[in-house]
Amino acid sequence: MAKSKRAGQLTLLGHRDARLPASPAEARLETFPNPAPQRDYRIHFETDDFTSICPVTGQPDFARIDIDYVADRLCVESKSLKFYLASYRNERAFNEAVTNRILDDFVKASAPREAIVTAQFSARGGIALTVRAEYTEKRVEKELTQRTQRSRRSLD
Repeated sequence: MAKSKRAGQLTLLGHRDARLPASPAEARLETFPNPAPQRDYRIHFETDDFTSICPVTGQPDFARIDIDYVADRLCVESKSLKFYLASYRNERAFNEAVTNRILDDFVKASAPREAIVTAQFSARGGIALTVRAEYTEKRVEKELTQRTQRSRRSLD
């Protein structure tokens, strides 16, 4: 899924003949070099045009997706993100799984300093659902440190 490109090698931006991928597994999040990697700055994407399919009922689930991130070396190109999100239109998955997969794929493609994906799913059966998944480098470093410490203790 992850694909890093230089600005001159982007395959979707500026190409009218680009086709929507049939599934998230076929989709590619394309990236370009961060123009200001020395600085922490937030990038915000949002769309009200997200649809996936309930794995039980087969009914469509509509959502607003917000992605906020602090880029490290790479930024995500917005047209590839649009195509990636559109690829969920026939994907059968629970809302929680969809949101976490979007975050995982986003992090895999761009290795940001931090990222948050918030998915606000429209009410079905009278109940709306919001899922927020987060990634931070510091959290990953802390988890690795804790695992290392536990491993050392188990060896003692």
